[in-house]
Amino acid sequence: MADAADIKVRPAAEADLPAVLALYAQPGFDDTTLPIADARRLWARFAAYPDYTLYVAEDGGTIVGSFALLVMDNLGHLGAPSAIVEDVVVAPDTQGRGVGRVMMDFARRKSIEKRCYKLVLSSSAKRERAHAFYEQLGYERYGYCFRLDLAPVAP
Repeated sequence: MADAADIKVRPAAEADLPAVLALYAQPGFDDTTLPIADARRLWARFAAYPDYTLYVAEDGGTIVGSFALLVMDNLGHLGAPSAIVEDVVVAPDTQGRGVGRVMMDFARRKSIEKRCYKLVLSSSAKRERAHAFYEQLGYERYGYCFRLDLAPVAP
């Protein structure tokens, strides 16, 4: 990787799914991933979401990172939308080289363009390096994040 200025962020295409799944498979992220056929079915459903986009970061045509951005409308906060970043992942061999910063700057700018009053993300409690990274970008620990794991429901 030359430098962060060479990183380009763009909406993912269906053809990018294998590369994104490979990023998710790294230790400490998901470890296991969806089969490609299942990922393609979910990809098709994304089109029905009002403002949800999976993005990829590329360096010289190679996908080196990914994240999802959801912008949702609200009745509260005088109708101002809010944004949520999910599934931020960077290729292990490019971590620490600015890929994450470029992606998070992109998400921030996109959220501002869409007039969001806040941009939030959650991160696993065990990902302390990621927490330090987000704090360097100006994110602050705020409130509490609660989780309820749900048992799969048979179709």
